[in-house]
Order: sequence, then C-alpha cells, then structure tokens
Amino acid sequence: MLRSLRQRAVTGGYEDPRVAELRTAVSRLRRELATYPAEFPDRAIAEDELAALAAMVTHGVPEVSRLRRSLLLIAGAIGSVSALARGLSEVRHAVELFGQTPRR
Repeated sequence: MLRSLRQRAVTGGYEDPRVAELRTAVSRLRRELATYPAEFPDRAIAEDELAALAAMVTHGVPEVSRLRRSLLLIAGAIGSVSALARGLSEVRHAVELFGQTPRR
C-alpha cells in the first residue's frame, strides 16, 4: 500500500513533509556515520548533533535557527570525510526546506 509523505504510518495523522524528509536524511547519515570505520577528532560532535536533530523532528516542526546551527556543527565535524559527503548534502537540503531564519 502506498502512502503520502504527509501521513504518519503509526497514527495516520498529518506530518509536515519537510519534517519527514529531514528525519529520513538524518537517519541515513546517522547510519552511515555509525558504520564508517575510521575515527576522526570531531566524530562525537557529529553524532551528538545528529542525535539532537533526530530528537527535534520527533516534536513537530523544529526551530530553523537551531537546525542551521546543528547543520554547521555537523558540517564542520565531518565535512572533510568524503565518504559521508552525500549524506551530509541530503541533511543540508532537508534543512534548507525550512527556509531562512528571520532577520532581526
């Protein structure tokens, strides 16, 4: 049975498609990072921020400025690991779906 991104499998209620895409991208990058064999200095930072992003998307639409902060920390932590570049790009794209942070 096919279902829309706007439906949750568990409750059948509406889910913002941006949240669903971010959840998928974060989950994929977390799996890739977990299976990446080499250690690197900022791996723990990347893992912590990915866990924070995963937690944010479980509570509805996250705050854009917090998403962007996490993305910057993750990019800084794993940006030079070419094997994780595609997953990082997918997370970046998913964060960009939430739009710009309002200027003050």
